[in-house]
Amino acid sequence: MKILVCISNVPDTTTKVKFVDGNTKLDTNGIQWIINPWDELSLTRALELKDDASTGVKSVTIAHVGTVAAEPTIRKALAIGADDAIRVNAEPADAYFVAAQLAEIVKKEQFDIIICGIESSDFNGSSVGGMLSEFLNLPSVSAVSSLKIENGQVVINREIDGGKEVVTVPTPFVAIVQKGIAKEPRIAAMRGIMMARTKPIKLYEPIAVEPLTQVDSFEMPKPRAACKFVDAENPKQLIELLQNEAKVI
Repeated sequence: MKILVCISNVPDTTTKVKFVDGNTKLDTNGIQWIINPWDELSLTRALELKDDASTGVKSVTIAHVGTVAAEPTIRKALAIGADDAIRVNAEPADAYFVAAQLAEIVKKEQFDIIICGIESSDFNGSSVGGMLSEFLNLPSVSAVSSLKIENGQVVINREIDGGKEVVTVPTPFVAIVQKGIAKEPRIAAMRGIMMARTKPIKLYEPIAVEPLTQVDSFEMPKPRAACKFVDAENPKQLIELLQNEAKVI
């Protein structure tokens, strides 16, 4: 059984965001790039499955759509434990474009389980996984919080309103995972870091796909208003502020 984990290269969550070119592009100067947190947890779970001989998982591959600038992040994923990597040499124009490129990888390489994080921490689009399954005409399961392989069958827990749902799904399929898929992201050991230097990264050229969306401009959120302190002995003022300014009552 082969697992593919799709990863995004995103700015560290502590990044101070700035825009250039008339607020149409992210200023990448000084940004530290990391594996998208949901994808990092997905990779951790895939490696846990591979570590368990009873699951039948033989390899874990990572895939990314991006330029050569993303290779340090790809190498980090290899250091964590992925066996190999595939990079589509293209700027990730939008979710539709990315999903189309990833679909070509799956068609060529043939994976049993394709895992996508529920969203990336930069654009928060939550659409690549669903689009990927449609391109491949494969079943997909969303809101996955647990993924197990028992007696050769994939068993999934997914979050629903008021509880959890347990489902089984035939392979191949696309799993769109969220928080809970793994407790903590796996940390690369020194041996893994050394081995990652020689692990292969396949390079694919992109197929011709027209993006469906484009960015006109970005806008920073408005600064938060200063806090107002109300004397505990003055509930009337608090009620007036809640009614007239916060407009919550």
